[in-house]
Amino acid sequence: MTTELPAPIQEFIDATNAGDTPRFLDVFTDDAFLSDWGREFTGIDGVGRWNQTDNIGMDSTFELVAAESAGDDWTVTLTVTGNRFNGTGPLKFHLRGDKIARLVIE
Repeated sequence: MTTELPAPIQEFIDATNAGDTPRFLDVFTDDAFLSDWGREFTGIDGVGRWNQTDNIGMDSTFELVAAESAGDDWTVTLTVTGNRFNGTGPLKFHLRGDKIARLVIE
């Protein structure tokens, strides 16, 4: 287990905690895929909709609990607090270069 995160995942956390939507969206690839308990969002527009309904738009903040990697795939456990979901759980990231190409929340 490691807690040193690659830059795009750290920026995902930092931008959310700062409530900075442009900065948050900048960490995703143009063709990003996001699945939140089966609700699917694609591209920057889709990620932006999710961000407003489930993340920065709900005043979410993240606290890192743990992280594990296998190449470009990362499982990051975060404690989330905000005006929607509150709790601790894993987020599964797939990175492409310096961006997040896929995020699955289950």
